[in-house]
Amino acid sequence: MCKTIKVIIPAFNEEKSIARVVEEIPPIVDEIIVVNNNSTDNTEAEAGKAGATVLTEHRKGYGYACLKGINYIDKTSKPPDIIVFIDGDYSDYPGELTKIVAPIIEDDVDLVIGARAKHLREKHSMTPQQIFGNWLATFLMRLFFNATFTDLGPFRAMKYDKLKMLGMTDKTYGWTVEMQLKTIKRKLVYTEVPVRYRKRIGVSKVSGTVKGTIFAAVKILGWIFKYSLK
Repeated sequence: MCKTIKVIIPAFNEEKSIARVVEEIPPIVDEIIVVNNNSTDNTEAEAGKAGATVLTEHRKGYGYACLKGINYIDKTSKPPDIIVFIDGDYSDYPGELTKIVAPIIEDDVDLVIGARAKHLREKHSMTPQQIFGNWLATFLMRLFFNATFTDLGPFRAMKYDKLKMLGMTDKTYGWTVEMQLKTIKRKLVYTEVPVRYRKRIGVSKVSGTVKGTIFAAVKILGWIFKYSLK
């Protein structure tokens, strides 16, 4: 059976990278949705020229952008079988989308995380605080929930009906860990696929600032401790 696939790309000031991301996504995808998250540059125009459906979310926040894309999809005549999330900064390799969706198509997995394996990462592509934060979050998920995640990587795919079942709510940096925690709690089937990772184009809005790093850490740890008490 042929699966329908849609991609959501949250993007804030990614005018130098967004077209590359859109153009390198494999043709098996039915629609690429770029959510312009209140950018002050030409992200919207560049995404449109590259062939994406462009939406605008004025409320800044990764989760807000993802929810905007999901709300758009909900209003279409036929929802997709699979939804893929990828960042707009060109740090991931869009062509590896086929690897990300393969376990869903071939093995009926519900959620697939693109794990940024150390041996596949370009040098300095992740900051020390990113590396430590991922280690701490996944360690706590193993400790509290016996989970097997090794990364909170943003390049991920999920069955769309299962994503809707999760009832995602986080508006900012906790989006990825919320998805993984709710997947564990609902006993859905998940796996990881090793993916390559390179230095992003431009400056990170999260790990590139002290404020962003602290806010992200608080959100992620908050979700983990909240679910550990349930």
